[in-house]
Amino acid sequence: MTFNLAFANTHVPVHVPPESIHTATVSETELLNFPAFKIWSQTLQRSLELQARGSHEFHGDPYALRNITVQCVDRFGGGRIGFVKLKAEISNNAGEKLPGSIFLRGGSVAMLVILQPDDVPHNSEDDKHVLLTVQPRAPAGSLTMVELPAGMIDDAGTFGGAAAKEIEEEIGLKIPKSELLDLTALALNDTDEGLQRGTYTSCGGCDEFVPIFAHQRRVKRSELNEWSGKLTGLRDHGEKITLKCVRLDALWREGGRDAKALSAWALYQGLRTAGKI
Repeated sequence: MTFNLAFANTHVPVHVPPESIHTATVSETELLNFPAFKIWSQTLQRSLELQARGSHEFHGDPYALRNITVQCVDRFGGGRIGFVKLKAEISNNAGEKLPGSIFLRGGSVAMLVILQPDDVPHNSEDDKHVLLTVQPRAPAGSLTMVELPAGMIDDAGTFGGAAAKEIEEEIGLKIPKSELLDLTALALNDTDEGLQRGTYTSCGGCDEFVPIFAHQRRVKRSELNEWSGKLTGLRDHGEKITLKCVRLDALWREGGRDAKALSAWALYQGLRTAGKI
């Protein structure tokens, strides 16, 4: 199946493979309504249009989107689209092409949950701890990946609402979204390209962006040790999560394999140094 995508005052052909026992397919309506595809195509269109500016690096021979080929579709329970793998041909008149193999999954949210004993003076950074999750991550080949709590943004949810939901599911804390601080929104300015206010974890091949939220809570000192080893997650959804409580000043090491944890640590430290939190 092929349909035309209205794109930057032209029409771009989109090729979709037929359904087979090996390959799931997607309809035109489903693809156009898939939030990840919508955000990606709109952002790409804005970026390509900026080449009209005389100061743009590619103004002399601008790139254009020539066609899109959908290669694979993964669906979640209920038939909802989860991931789309596609190839976009983006080239200029000289025949130079940009890498266009793209894995669309959409945005996620990550949560930096900081606990501090209530016997520490207020406005002190002493003895702060962070909650991490330990869980299987098949794409990394790991059964015990240590990372910041995170989850995908659903189709209709706000970033803050999604963060509050994931904190409850993965950690067991009920936190109103009004008590969450969006670190990425505080640190990042809007761009002409319309990039999302989030950390792009693997922008060489994937569209995923991650807004990072923080929540700080004072607890009894005796409760800190109770968090480590606690089992959480939605068991009926295949989540097998164990919590780990580490010192904030050791987060860069304890969560060093997780881009979300390193980004959260850098944003927190940077915003504190800048006097924004």
